[in-house]
Amino acid sequence: MLILASGSSIRRKMLEDAGVEFDVVRPEVDEAALKAGMDDGETIALELAKAKAASVSSNRPGDWVIGSDSVVRVDERLFDKPRSREEAADHLRLFSGKPMQLYSAVALARGGSIEWSDVGRAELHVRDLSEDFIQSYLDAEWPEVGNCVGVFRIEGRGIQLFDRIIGGHFTIMGMPLIPVLKALRKREILAR
Repeated sequence: MLILASGSSIRRKMLEDAGVEFDVVRPEVDEAALKAGMDDGETIALELAKAKAASVSSNRPGDWVIGSDSVVRVDERLFDKPRSREEAADHLRLFSGKPMQLYSAVALARGGSIEWSDVGRAELHVRDLSEDFIQSYLDAEWPEVGNCVGVFRIEGRGIQLFDRIIGGHFTIMGMPLIPVLKALRKREILAR
């Protein structure tokens, strides 16, 4: 059995659209404690993905478990999901006119041990955002973007935030899917 250790509807849809059969189990991970003392976005995303996969797989020893997480950095500051619409607007004001680094990591675990992991990187150049745009964007996208680090869904109106994007589509959506599918085929979880 394959399990996705995530509450993310986007990650779930990515796997479903790719024809992958799986169950979902929300991981029990203290993200704040894990991130304490770390300031590298790539490392944080990878450690969170590993922790999520390992936490679920330790209780499901025969199953393969996918854990995934994304981290956003702007101006050397790491950002979490916004806790309110007001905080989302503040994030968008801070992002305006700046490059955003996005790290999406994934890990595959079995029996509590990490068997494989990967990190995708992307750079998204946020255009200058007017206050009118920020408010109309949140009118249309809130509360859904409250579940998204970076306050955007690239598959929706979030695409309007950017002037230029460098990086893989699936990484930007929240999980480097092509490497995941390759890892699943290699382990014969998916047909070769």
